Amino acid sequence: MAIKLKQAGYHDFVILEKAADLGGTWRDNTYPGCACDVPSHMYSFSFELNPNWSRMFSPQEEIWEYMRACVDKYGIAPHFRFGKQVTSLEYDDHQRDWEISTADGATLRAKAVVSGIGALHVPKFPEIKGRETFKGPSFHSAEWDHDVSLDGKRVAVIGTGASAIQFVPQIAPSVEKLTLFQRTPPWIQPKPDFAIPSRMRKVLRLPGMARAMRNSIYWVLETRALGFTIDPKLMKVHESMARKHLENQVPDPALRAKLTPDYTIGCKRILISSDYYPALTRQNVSVVTDGISEIRERSVVDSSGVEHEVDVIVYATGFKVTDALQEQHIVGRGGVKLQDAWQDGIEAYYGITTAGFPNLFFLLGPNTGLGHNSVVFMIESQVRYVMDCLHLLSKTQARAIDVKPGRQRAYNRRLQERLDPLVWNEGGCNSWYLDEHGVNRTIWPGFTFEYWARTRRIKPDAYELIY
Repeated sequence: MAIKLKQAGYHDFVILEKAADLGGTWRDNTYPGCACDVPSHMYSFSFELNPNWSRMFSPQEEIWEYMRACVDKYGIAPHFRFGKQVTSLEYDDHQRDWEISTADGATLRAKAVVSGIGALHVPKFPEIKGRETFKGPSFHSAEWDHDVSLDGKRVAVIGTGASAIQFVPQIAPSVEKLTLFQRTPPWIQPKPDFAIPSRMRKVLRLPGMARAMRNSIYWVLETRALGFTIDPKLMKVHESMARKHLENQVPDPALRAKLTPDYTIGCKRILISSDYYPALTRQNVSVVTDGISEIRERSVVDSSGVEHEVDVIVYATGFKVTDALQEQHIVGRGGVKLQDAWQDGIEAYYGITTAGFPNLFFLLGPNTGLGHNSVVFMIESQVRYVMDCLHLLSKTQARAIDVKPGRQRAYNRRLQERLDPLVWNEGGCNSWYLDEHGVNRTIWPGFTFEYWARTRRIKPDAYELIY
């Protein structure tokens, strides 16, 4: 967003960052084995291709380094304000601008606000009786405690999501015993990861080659959307690939049964790994599928009454997703709080603008997440749309732009009608895609090129211009 503002000649903006450095997900998540699960050449900006990725799926440090390189190249470092946690956004009906308050007591005024807080950054801990009484070290995978050595320890890992399948194979060889508490098994497909040889990197530096590589990856990933967006029956190919992967890597039928999901593939996020299943077949690893009834000072007790003595607990229990935006203190026109505007569920127009909150734009807002392709593609589409909104303000000399409530309602009605028969709603699972009412507030139900096409141009008649 900052790069595109700067390129369009807007220089009067700041980036408020709560932490001491940039990077978000790729700054915070430093657990062993942390890497992207989207091919690197697609998980990057279309205007800043990187022919030098070391692997097909880049490790955390490399993605973070790429982001810093972009900041340097496009000269946006002076716009950062670090250690600035935003505590409230309040729209001023009289001045037609936003007052932004930060945790250190400072206030700023801005004509427009772009929320780029991301979806997966507030760690979620499970509500388990006695969790606070545990005497040993315990931490969330997103806040990995590198001062705690796991060598020779008895470790409990709670959760089997995208983070767990990356760090479990890394820590399993060095711990004395690893007990993995699994509530729901994920569907896992092989990870086609490999180190990119220097010869290939040289080729990618030739004119047009990195672009061709990116385009081919894009269309391969986009074909995965057929089962998501058209009919869950089309997911059978993906399911048979995942079943074969499980059979090939887990010879023990009892363990294989524990690791076989009972819902349609794609209902939860499809994970990719080629070393997770082998790690679970190790002698020092056990998988517990009974729920957890309580945590004691030195142990975890499962629902069948078995007490598992452990030295360290690692929570791989994901993030607050649908309620992350709900917890923000945002007040729009007429003193209406965002929570009241969203009392029937979070929604926005194309996931970007919300009625009653002029000149407030969301990146990765409601229903713009993906199950099949790179979310960076969605962010770029949203940034272009926000720029279009700002150009409209400049052209008309209006002070603010506010989406019409009727247009927002009609858009979200069509969106939910489309989501209803699809795998996320009908696949027979509970996932973080759904809110507390079971409504999907997270996923875009179509192809990404569809979203790109629909957000290419703002429709001025969908908006009220405020002068």
